[in-house]
This record gives sequence, structure tokens and C-alpha cells, in this order.
Amino acid sequence: MLTLPEAEIAKLLTWDALVAAMEQALVAFSAGHVIQPVRNMLTIEDGKRYLGIMPAVCGSGMGAKLVSFYPGNAASGEPTHFATILLFETEHGRPLAVLDGRLITERRTAAVSAAVTLRLARPESRVLALLGSGVQAGAHLEALRTLFSFDEVRVWSRTAEHAKAFAQAHGARAMELEEAVRGADVVVTATHATEPFLKGSWLKEGAHVNAVGAPRPTWRELDDDCMRNIVVVDSREAALVESGDVILSRASIFAEAGEVLARTKVVDPSATTIFKSVGLAVEDIAAAMLVYEKALSRRKDTACA
Repeated sequence: MLTLPEAEIAKLLTWDALVAAMEQALVAFSAGHVIQPVRNMLTIEDGKRYLGIMPAVCGSGMGAKLVSFYPGNAASGEPTHFATILLFETEHGRPLAVLDGRLITERRTAAVSAAVTLRLARPESRVLALLGSGVQAGAHLEALRTLFSFDEVRVWSRTAEHAKAFAQAHGARAMELEEAVRGADVVVTATHATEPFLKGSWLKEGAHVNAVGAPRPTWRELDDDCMRNIVVVDSREAALVESGDVILSRASIFAEAGEVLARTKVVDPSATTIFKSVGLAVEDIAAAMLVYEKALSRRKDTACA
């Protein structure tokens, strides 16, 4: 059984392969080819400390992720998420690997958004607005830059100094919230907000929003006007239990991401679209299997040499 630390995972988890793997996983999920319950989230201290349990079985493998979510860590510089993923093979149930799940969680979230953005955003999209300046903002910028040629990247954060530091590090422009959103082709919300801060009236017609923050049923990033647009989710079942943006706005869900990616549901290219992502265990298992297979191949090549 392999043990794969984050440093090794970082060398193996490339964006092109990961985006393709996430598309396949989402299509399989929406087609009913994945066994996966809604995440069991244990509240240790409301608003501060949570532990998530996320098992899944799919064609490529099976396993589970244990993930700690400590939003208060953002103030101390510690990651808000830590995770461990355990993989099994499906024929005999034999354990395959234990993987550090922090980076996998970070990158698979951005890769899912990238796959959906490629299908829903206009191909000529040139302006990206990142609302939030943490780990997910950075990961989304990396993933989306592999698919789009942005002329301008804007960033906003509730802490202005964080936005300025992010902008300097990534060649972006730190801006005020409304200014960052208006005219943007693609918007990413990646915060721990509990109240909506993105107003639908600011969105450019035909803009696409990836909403990956506010991962609790009473937390929100997007106002009701945002949620009146075409709403796509990774999982209907999970969104209706976990997403405050969906639950509290009583939004109508048009499709799951897997349905859009498989083209069984088609979105008007001129529509303003919202992708609300809560994160699925199948994404973690598919990403972990991708890493495992690459690690195994590298070890075989080294042994042969």
C-alpha cells in the first residue's frame, strides 16, 4: 500500500489530466454510475470546527476522504482544510494507498470549476474576477488560465491587504467589490462568507459565476438576484442539503454539472450562469486514483531503470 505525501502529489497532479478526470467523474455521477451518500458533516463547534466524512464508489476505484474544515484558521495563516484519502481497489477490496488530501481537495475544486466554465462561459471571455484571495482563489486562477486567455484578472478580499498581496503575486489588480464584478466575464466566489455579498445586478449579461465558498446550509455568498439566473450544481441532492445559496434563495436548479458536460442538458450560450459547487467525494476519489496510477507508473519505471 502506497503512502503519498503532498510534495509527491504536487508533482503528479497536472491541470490538464485533472480537469479531464473531473469531467468524467461528474458525468458518471449524474448518469447514476457512482455510489455516494451526501457528505456527513460533524459539527464540533458551530462556525469554527467541522469534520467531514466522504465515501464513494465509482468505476475507477473506491475510498473515502476525512476532511477537517476550520474556517477560523484563515486568520492564523493555517490552511482551513486538512484531509486524508484512503483508496481501495474494487474487485477484492484491497487497500491501495493513503494520500494527503489537502492539495487534492484544493485542486479538484478548481478543476471542477474549470471544466464547467469551459462549457458555460463564453469562449471569448477575457476578464476574470476573483472574490476572495485565499487558496481557492489561487487554484482557480491557475486552473482557469490553462483554458482561457484573460486580458485582466481582478481580485477583491474583505481584507484589502490580502487582495493587494495576491494581486502582486499573481499579476492581478486589487479592486473594490462592485468594481471588480462589473464587466467581468467569469467570476469566482471563494470565501467563508455567511451573508450574501455578490449582487446579481452587478453581473454582466452572459457572465459565468463559480461559487465555491459558503459551504454550509445557512451561509451565503450570492444574493437572490444572482440565484434567479441559470443555476447548475454538482449534485442536486447535496446542494439542497448543504448550500445556503440554493436553500435560502429557493433557487430553481436547471441541471447538474455532469448533465451539462454530457450535453443531456443544454444551456443557452447567452445566459448568465451560476455554478454552485459543494464538492463531491467522487471528485476526491477520481483525483486520488489519478495520482495513485501516476505514482505506480513512476515507481515501475524507476524499478525497470
